[in-house]
Amino acid sequence: MSWESLSAFIDMGGYGGYVWGSFGVTALCIVIELAALAMRRRRILREFRE
Repeated sequence: MSWESLSAFIDMGGYGGYVWGSFGVTALCIVIELAALAMRRRRILREFRE
């Protein structure tokens, strides 16, 4: 895999939108899951303190 330039790498032979879009959606899902876990943890800890 050898690309001529950075723009050729980003374009990925015309499939760049699908590739980078899937990476973006995956990263967003991971961030949302981590935020949900943190909120759940805080809620459980707050319930134990009461």
